[in-house]
Amino acid sequence: MSSTLESKEHQALRAAVAALGQKYGREYLARTAREGGHPDELWADAARLGYLGVSIPEEYGGGGGGITELSLVLEELGAAGCPLLMMVVSPAICGTVIARFGTDAQKRTWLPGLADGTRTMAFGITEPDAGSNSHRITTTARRDGDEWVLTGRKVFISGVDIADATLIVGRTEDAKTGSLKPCLFIVPRDAPGFGRSVIDMELQAAEKQFELTLDEVRLPADALVGDEDAGLLQLFAGLNPERIMTAAFAIGMGRYALAKAVDYARTRQVWKQPIGAHQAIAHPLAAAHIELELARLMMQKAAQLYDAGDDMGAGEAANMAKYAAGEACVKAVDQSVHTLGGNGLTREYGLASLITASRVARIAPVSREMILNFVSHQSLGLPKSY
Repeated sequence: MSSTLESKEHQALRAAVAALGQKYGREYLARTAREGGHPDELWADAARLGYLGVSIPEEYGGGGGGITELSLVLEELGAAGCPLLMMVVSPAICGTVIARFGTDAQKRTWLPGLADGTRTMAFGITEPDAGSNSHRITTTARRDGDEWVLTGRKVFISGVDIADATLIVGRTEDAKTGSLKPCLFIVPRDAPGFGRSVIDMELQAAEKQFELTLDEVRLPADALVGDEDAGLLQLFAGLNPERIMTAAFAIGMGRYALAKAVDYARTRQVWKQPIGAHQAIAHPLAAAHIELELARLMMQKAAQLYDAGDDMGAGEAANMAKYAAGEACVKAVDQSVHTLGGNGLTREYGLASLITASRVARIAPVSREMILNFVSHQSLGLPKSY
């Protein structure tokens, strides 16, 4: 799927990542998940080839590109059946936030490892009682001499067991107003008081989901990322790439499922011609293809706006891209499974598990309803209901 919107370099990157993805494929990822492992071999190969670090600044060992390149990598791995969820979290969210707002010491400590894949970071924002309302985050950080003390809970945090640290969103008290404001802290995996328990998910994935407890976790002053007063700006600097990368994840998954269905419809024959000759089969697949392509266009727009430094423009486009990609992915997977009939539910064809997986793009990291709220208020200027 080349695009006239993409440079020759981007098209070459697509082809190279697709080749790596074909080497591993869906069965590799499914087997890894079944065995309770992690896709370490694929992660290491992607890192060695420079794909994990494409968006990290060159002076820290990265490719010096942006979210445009990183989303392209994730989409192509997804289209090959082996997307790496931790790409959304480690280089896209945490790497971007640290590269933009971290101290020189934080950049030197984290960015080279995030770029070459030897270090990973998780991201903790969601809380049990706050859901999509980030203003209700109750994880607090208070100063105690030269230290910060964090207390709170997080839920549905990916990959904490393999991450060297988690970028935690807490709230500090504004000395002038007394109100709480969001700030980001780097919490090492082995920090005393930092507990985790795995959430039993119906979803089969190599990356586990965790509930976290922060019980008076003491951190040095330099655990705070950037400026205490710019926490909200820094937070959204991480959330926009997260939405763009979620779109890439969904588009890749949709493309994978659609390719399987098209191949089946082209060859499966129960009457005189292949079932793909019948419009009841062909038209829904064509419509799914169109919707995936439209979602990709918005994702490309969002990535380019973000990389150009237009955070406000990127915010709108990233939300729209995530919404469009989630819808397109669910429809593509559903239609693909339906095209295969009973075979769509067998382990041999490997599509049935995508029914559950495709829902993730509608739910996380923000629900489609909250995106519709955002567009209603921000884009259309309609009043809020909450």
